[in-house]
Amino acid sequence: MDVTERAYGLAEALLAEPLPRRWSHSLGVAKRAQWLRPILGDDAGLMEAAAVLHDIGYSPRIAATGFHPLDGARFLRDQEAFDERVVRLVAHHSCALLEAEERGLREDLESEFALESPTLVDAMIFCDMTTTPDGDVTTSRARLSEIVNRYGPDTVVGRFIQRAAPEIHAAVERVSDRMAVAQEAGQPM
Repeated sequence: MDVTERAYGLAEALLAEPLPRRWSHSLGVAKRAQWLRPILGDDAGLMEAAAVLHDIGYSPRIAATGFHPLDGARFLRDQEAFDERVVRLVAHHSCALLEAEERGLREDLESEFALESPTLVDAMIFCDMTTTPDGDVTTSRARLSEIVNRYGPDTVVGRFIQRAAPEIHAAVERVSDRMAVAQEAGQPM
């Protein structure tokens, strides 16, 4: 079983029943990763696996610290012996270091999980932050607004996402620019 197939099975087992909306979001994020195949090259399968797994830390079966990137990455590393690059992408998805800082967990996240390549970090941000909670395509501006409205501007998540907004929008723009170049070059989408 390849890493992507294994990722879908694990994510479904952890999210589909207890958190169906989170599962829908994860499937939508994975579809965004599929859409990025023309610019991901050999890392396309790896990105798709990380995309479908990125929110498994919300699963009641594995949530430990309440910080889903750290809980998900630890589970993938310690219980599943998952591909190290997938684990790093889950650990650091969507500017997780800033949320970890808000939660007093930055040192834990940084010391346990190295950052993945900037190109893949951008792609992970793009996939997550252009997908609604229901798995539909959206803009990063609409997505961030939805997150702030859902959690509240003065919560840990609200504060973190507002701090992360400039980097999130910049990453989405960088990925969008790369996709535009690929389309102009006639690469199949």
